[in-house]
Amino acid sequence: MNGQVVVTGFGAITPVGNDRETTWQALVKGVSGIDTITAFDPSGLPTRIAGEVKGFDPAALLDTKRVRRSARFSQLAIAAAREAVADAGLSLAGELADRTGVVVNCAVAGMGEIELATRKLTGLEPGRVSPYFVSSVIPNMAACEVAIDLGVHGPVTASALACASGIYAFLEGRRLIASGEADVVVCGGTDASITPVMFAGLSTMGALSRRNDDPARASRPFDAGRDGFVYGEGAVLAVLESAEHARRRGANVYATIAGGALTSDAFHVSAPEPSAGYTAEAIRLALRRSRTGPADIDYICAHGTSTRANDRTETAAIRAAFGEHAGDVAISSPKSMVGHLIGAAGSLSAMVATLAMRDGVAPPTINLDTPDPECDLDYVPNVARPMTIDTAMVNAFGFGGQNVVAVFTRGA
Repeated sequence: MNGQVVVTGFGAITPVGNDRETTWQALVKGVSGIDTITAFDPSGLPTRIAGEVKGFDPAALLDTKRVRRSARFSQLAIAAAREAVADAGLSLAGELADRTGVVVNCAVAGMGEIELATRKLTGLEPGRVSPYFVSSVIPNMAACEVAIDLGVHGPVTASALACASGIYAFLEGRRLIASGEADVVVCGGTDASITPVMFAGLSTMGALSRRNDDPARASRPFDAGRDGFVYGEGAVLAVLESAEHARRRGANVYATIAGGALTSDAFHVSAPEPSAGYTAEAIRLALRRSRTGPADIDYICAHGTSTRANDRTETAAIRAAFGEHAGDVAISSPKSMVGHLIGAAGSLSAMVATLAMRDGVAPPTINLDTPDPECDLDYVPNVARPMTIDTAMVNAFGFGGQNVVAVFTRGA
C-alpha cells in the first residue's frame, strides 16, 4: 500500500453517551449503560435487558421527511458522521466532496422496521407499509444516507461481516485511500435492532445473558460467572485521510492504521472454531502487515463478548499468536459496559483503542470478579489503568467465522 492512512475524527452515539467524549469518559470510569429494555415490552422473554441508546431524538437531527424515510440504524450513523466530520475540522465542499468516500457497515440493518411493517401488513398494527420501507431497511442505506447528508460523491460502500463489520470498515476505508480512489473516507459501523423477534431468536439460541435482576452486572467478559452477551445498539464513525492530506491541512491526527487482516474459520454458522487456529492467524497476519510484533502491542481492545465459547477462543488465539508475550499486554472489553453493539462493536473498539493511546489509559473490563481459569490473561479488571500506549490492536469476530484484526499506532 502506498502512503499512510490516519484517523482524524470520531463520532459516537452509544448506550453510555450520545457523543464521542461522553462515551469515552464513561468507559474509562467503568460506567454501565445496560438496563431493562424500553424499546418494547420484553415481559415474557427470557432476556429483558439491553444496551440502549438513551435520549436520541431523530427529529432534532433531521427534517420530518427524512425521519420518515430512514431507519434508526441510519439515523444513528448520520449523527455519528456529523460529529466525526466536525471533530476532524473538515469542510467537505468543492473538489473534496468528489474525493470523499463513505464506508458504513452493519450486521442487522433495519430489523425493527421489518417487524413493524410485518405487523402492519398482518393487521396487528394500524396503518400501511411505508413507501420508504424497502429503501430504509437495506444494509447499504446507512452508508448512502451518510453520503447524502454530507453531500459527498466518492466511493460509497457497505459490507456485512456480522459482529466484525465495524472494524472491517476501517480496513476498507484504508484500502480506498491507499489505492488512490479517495483522499478522505468516513467509515465505521452502526446497528439498531433491539426488537422482539431479535431477542426471541437470540434467546432460543441461548446466546443472551438472563441476568435481568442486575442489568449493570450482566455483561462480564472473561468472568467465570458469565452467562451470555448483552445485546446493544449504537453507531461509531471515523474520518480517515491520507497522511499527506491531513498534513497539508494541519489536521489533528489520532492514530495511523498500520495494518490488518481478515480470515475465515470456515467451521460453523455461529460458534468459533475451538482450536482458535484461524483467529490466531488473523492476529499474526495483522502483526505482519502492520510491521509490528507481539512485543510492540501495548493494548488490545478485545472482542470479549461475555459468552463462554468466544472469550475462551479469543484467549487461546492471543496466547497462540503472542507466545511468551501474551501475558504482557493489557486487554479489555468495552462490551462489559455497553453490551454488544453488533455492527458498531468493532468501530467502537477502534475508537477505544485510539483514545486509549491519546489519553494514556486502558479502560477496564468491568464485572470481572472471578476470572475463568481458561481466560488467564491481563484483562484490566474493573478499574482503568494509566499506561503509555503507542500501539494498539483491535479484535472482532463475527458469526460465520469471520475474524478481523486491525493495528493502530500513535499519531502519524
